[in-house]
Amino acid sequence: MPENCVFCKILSGELPASFIYQDDELVVFKDIRPKAAVHLLVVPRLHIKSLNEVQPTHGQLLNNMLMLLPKLAHEQGLDNGYRMVCNVGRGGGQEVDHLHFHLLGGEGRLPGF
Repeated sequence: MPENCVFCKILSGELPASFIYQDDELVVFKDIRPKAAVHLLVVPRLHIKSLNEVQPTHGQLLNNMLMLLPKLAHEQGLDNGYRMVCNVGRGGGQEVDHLHFHLLGGEGRLPGF
């Protein structure tokens, strides 16, 4: 675990978070600076710096992350639609160097890009 990784600190219990879901390989918690009525982060327990660092051996982990998103969206009442975002690198808006997906939605339409 990298010493300065905020998500690793959340996973280890050093920092608090509002957990929505957790299993042996994934955790889901509320973003502390939400950009939508529902803004969840889907984070693997395994520290992977970004999508650029994903290896072929991580295929099942990525599959499980993606398969969890529709279930979470439904549970959060996002039946009218939602957005999934994965920022990569500083230029792509990634603020925490730990792979994660954002799930956003609720209260009307999300703004376009």
